[in-house]
Amino acid sequence: MQFIIGLGFLMLLPFVSSAQRGSGGWCTPNNYSRLFNPQSIVELKGTIVAVEKITPEAGMSTGIHLVVKTERSGNMSVHLGPSWYIDNQDVQFSAGDMVVVKGSKITYNNAPAVIAVSVTKGDQVLTLRDKKGNPAWNGWRKGRRQ
Repeated sequence: MQFIIGLGFLMLLPFVSSAQRGSGGWCTPNNYSRLFNPQSIVELKGTIVAVEKITPEAGMSTGIHLVVKTERSGNMSVHLGPSWYIDNQDVQFSAGDMVVVKGSKITYNNAPAVIAVSVTKGDQVLTLRDKKGNPAWNGWRKGRRQ
């Protein structure tokens, strides 16, 4: 009987370890995720000044955000998503890149920011969320893009 229980545990082990890795808090309904508002979608055009890492709130893994200089608003913080996801995409960003960002305008740390739905660089488009704010990385695994 103990052998059967042990065997059952071993069969579940891959699922348990997969669940523990998780999304780094980027797929959970936390305070940061609730900032996204589909009614506040904006589009801005500008030049990337910096690509930086952020941790939006305690319990979340590191994410990537861009500092984009726009003609109209000056520098704007554009939140992309978790670094483990962004680093594995075909579109990569660097200071000096011209981009068009669509996303939800929010207030983050008492300053205006945008949680990106998509970022266009030249003819490349990185889609990060749907219009409701659901992240593209839900269910995503390295090497198996869904």
